[in-house]
Amino acid sequence: MLKLKVPEMSCGHCVSTIEKAVRSVDPTARVAADLGLSTVTVETKADEIAIRNVIRSAGYDNEPLAA
Repeated sequence: MLKLKVPEMSCGHCVSTIEKAVRSVDPTARVAADLGLSTVTVETKADEIAIRNVIRSAGYDNEPLAA
């Protein structure tokens, strides 16, 4: 499980964009966002770097947090 801080995530559209980006790498990934904490939790078998890079490519900086 991967937990990320995504400071720019502020609305439902942001969450949708991030979910679509993650699922472009792993269509079976489970993505949960917490807008209040600006965090995203991803359950995936894909590489962490690939997930972080695709979220960054979608326009959202991110950094790992302890899961």
